[in-house]
Amino acid sequence: MVTSMATDFLWYVPNNVEPGHRGDTTTEGWGSLDYSTDLALRCERSGWSGALIGTGWGRPDTMTVATALAARTTTFRPLVAARPGYWNPAQFATAAATLDALSGGRLLVNIVTGQDNPAAYGDPQVDQPTRYARTAEFMQLLRRLWTEEDVTFTGEHYRVEGATVVPRPHEQDGRRRPTLYFGGASPAAERTAAAEADVQLFWGEPLAGIAERIERLRALEAEAEREAPLEFGLRITTLVRDTTEEAWRDAEAKVAEFAEHGKDWLSAWHTGAAVGQQRLLDLHERGDVLDTCLYTRPAAVGGGGAATTWLVGSPDDVAEALAAYHRLGISQFILSDTPYREEAERVGASLLPRVRELVGETVGV
Repeated sequence: MVTSMATDFLWYVPNNVEPGHRGDTTTEGWGSLDYSTDLALRCERSGWSGALIGTGWGRPDTMTVATALAARTTTFRPLVAARPGYWNPAQFATAAATLDALSGGRLLVNIVTGQDNPAAYGDPQVDQPTRYARTAEFMQLLRRLWTEEDVTFTGEHYRVEGATVVPRPHEQDGRRRPTLYFGGASPAAERTAAAEADVQLFWGEPLAGIAERIERLRALEAEAEREAPLEFGLRITTLVRDTTEEAWRDAEAKVAEFAEHGKDWLSAWHTGAAVGQQRLLDLHERGDVLDTCLYTRPAAVGGGGAATTWLVGSPDDVAEALAAYHRLGISQFILSDTPYREEAERVGASLLPRVRELVGETVGV
């Protein structure tokens, strides 16, 4: 039994118009409201508290999709990914507070700093240090606008005078606003996370790499003035089958299929040169399997982001691996595999009860 801390499990809504995202074989209705609603409802029935909704230029607007899904579900919590530069902070604070109020406090927010065709939506900030400085102001303003009235703020990147968001976010049991998730592995990103984020998200690195980063973030956090301690989350693909042998057979077959027919995800991926992505790509040089079941070979066929490394195995294998991350301090897990709808149910039924038993927690609230 590990030290008790509130643990949460979310799935993933790809939010793409074109079918075939990361090998999903669904062809009918892909990207429609009915498809995404079906996926969200399967998450509700299968033990997930909600799902990260993907974002990117040339894809459906994430806030609009999240609002539609919240209206068609009862407990599903959308984790809305949003970019400074695409959104003005006061506009986003109002849109997010409205959805949060209408849904009874179900909104979660993931702030994304990585570049995403900024010229297409008129964002001139492409320098990394500048983008992270802007992100820090963006999160500062969101917190203030969600919890204060008559806000005046003058920063290097944003300015508001006498701003009050209406309606206010839903308040209940000490919760005053949506949780702010954030990712990034560069020094600028880590300084931003330590000072401004509620949850720092990691991709699927080996345990030693995650432990090193947590130690560094704790040291940076000690230098910041925070409302509460920084929490940590893991975003990773999980390929789970009934037996270890079946899981590895399917994982190898899937990688072979991607190598022969799949798209080169990374070549078109906006964070292909990001520090965190490069850390994942470098892992493959250390071996195909690290720790107990961290599969690095997907990187060799162009996997990007959460698809660069996979946890592969039986429910017990993957549950033990996730529990090991939990022992390091990871409390938020965002998992996925394709096809998204079917795997949401399979992984929810077979994996989540085992993980919860190992970490001694039910789903976080």
